Amino acid sequence: MSKHNLISQSLTLITIIVFLTFLTAAGLSAGQVQYNITKQKPDIGTFMKIGYTSGPTISSNGEVFFLSTMSSVNQLYKLNEEGWPYQLTVFDDGINAFAISPDGSHAIVSSSVGGNEDYQLFLVDNQTGEVAQITFESKVQFGSVNWNGDNTGIYYRANLDNPRDFMLYFHNLETNERTRILEKEGANGILDISLDDRYIVFYNARTNVAIDLFLLDLETGQYRQVSPEGEEYGYDYAAIMPDNKTIYTITNKNKDGINKVAALDAETGKIEFLEPDSKWTVEELKFSPNRRYAAWVVNEEGYSNIKIWNMEKGISLPVPPLNGIIKDPSLDNGGRVVFQFNSPTRQPDCWLWDWKAPELRRLTFSTMAGIDNSIFSEPILVKYKSFDGLEIPAFLYLPPDYDGRPVPFIVEAHGGPESQNQPTFSRHFTYLMQNGYGLFTPNIRGSSGYGLEFLNLDNYKNRLNSIKDLKAGVDYLIEKGYTKKGMIGIKGASYGGYAVLACITEYPDLFAAALDQMGIANFVTFLQNTRDYRRSLREAEYGPLEDEEFLKSISPIYKASKIKTPLLVVHGENDPRVPVGEARQIIQAIKDNGGIVDSLIFPDEGHGIGKMPNRLEFYRKMVEFFDAHLKK
Repeated sequence: MSKHNLISQSLTLITIIVFLTFLTAAGLSAGQVQYNITKQKPDIGTFMKIGYTSGPTISSNGEVFFLSTMSSVNQLYKLNEEGWPYQLTVFDDGINAFAISPDGSHAIVSSSVGGNEDYQLFLVDNQTGEVAQITFESKVQFGSVNWNGDNTGIYYRANLDNPRDFMLYFHNLETNERTRILEKEGANGILDISLDDRYIVFYNARTNVAIDLFLLDLETGQYRQVSPEGEEYGYDYAAIMPDNKTIYTITNKNKDGINKVAALDAETGKIEFLEPDSKWTVEELKFSPNRRYAAWVVNEEGYSNIKIWNMEKGISLPVPPLNGIIKDPSLDNGGRVVFQFNSPTRQPDCWLWDWKAPELRRLTFSTMAGIDNSIFSEPILVKYKSFDGLEIPAFLYLPPDYDGRPVPFIVEAHGGPESQNQPTFSRHFTYLMQNGYGLFTPNIRGSSGYGLEFLNLDNYKNRLNSIKDLKAGVDYLIEKGYTKKGMIGIKGASYGGYAVLACITEYPDLFAAALDQMGIANFVTFLQNTRDYRRSLREAEYGPLEDEEFLKSISPIYKASKIKTPLLVVHGENDPRVPVGEARQIIQAIKDNGGIVDSLIFPDEGHGIGKMPNRLEFYRKMVEFFDAHLKK
């Protein structure tokens, strides 16, 4: 090699070493390029395109099925052998629920049109996705589907005889014949079927809280109540053991009034709690098909964790190392569990936990729509005193650049009213925080998760006490310096929509903007026009139609002249729960009084905004509305 070539190669090597040293000092590695481009903050439409999956179910052959809005509305998917999500259904309006056959070959899915909740049933081939409709009755709701053991038929509930009462039926899928197996008035629904197909455990809901358990003998056609009679306790998520005698359920029949897992003797009515000293509410209870393993979800101050139990040995089993919101557990006969997990910083996805390995595996990977996951943050759990000294828990969300000075705040009133604000993954919450807003989500009296006594504190004549809890929450925010008058908005859906309207009529000067989504404006017309099967349940909560004077006294429509707050009203034309007439009443009343009101009425939606184009329009409108009134 010549001297010239040697010098040339040495200079090249020195140049490379200097360049790599520069890259290391700059925090880059070879092959990476640093771009000097200003990143744009995503708009609300981008945030709303973040995906989610839910309702995972593990079949007898090990396949995992789940729901996802990857194609705009909820559809049924399964994971193939390579872990790819294969879409099985393509309904224009999506599906509401599904039930996988014992052999895993087929599914029953329920779907309605335009949000009307008249769910019809369809049989889906889990290999090809081929669909066959099996019910065709208009203005009838089918649901509570359970398969029989040999895959030949399904049991379900339906209000075929009249709009109010749900009877139980067996549908033979080989002959396409339907047989009524239970004739009983009221809101009945199937919870479980015994392993030998002899018995059905079903519930009858007298109110949203008082729910009784019954056992139906399919051989004799006779049924009997197995929970104690004449009590105001509730029973849910029941499973009958192989002895056809022991029923595991969730009930609040205890001194704490808290939902706990219990064994109910179907012959004697004796109740024995698995964890009698637990102070936390149990939300869901699921069993493996062979009944050897159980999993239940425990609500701890709004966070939902899972417990897994070996029923034969009576011992608890290891649980996944996750902190957040666990929902929809499903177990196989070996005790593996699939479930949905989300948290304020993780989008909802399906996970698998095998405690024997142990192995924790994320099964689905919903899109983040190009948004950096690190901008999502945890809320702060706070508690404040209401007008009568009652302690109200709430979650406080602050913008990332919060410096202690007042910022615009939005109060979220949850629905139900027996629901609960939990620290879940919220796309629009994070968008609002990124744009300088704080959010406050109180669990006012009447919320679930805190025991029976707390749950009943807002019933009937105590309705407006829960609205006072919202007022006290705003006082707390102002007192702590988080915000100030003129910068506070409120929003809510369904019962939360009523709470919004009640707040701006009871406290006309408190809020600078309000969003009512699907809210009740007039309890009299609401109870007259809601679906027949819902009326008696809602009367138990709000008061009977016969007490019209009281219903009017809590109805915002009769106080609409007091409204000073700019209002945005959002509703679905086909809403069967809170009919759209409630929205039209309050809109017209505010217009007649010269107030500020805007609206979005979607012709193809029901009790909720489900379709992606509609969701995008709604959330963009919401952001524009609050920006205009809270950021003056």
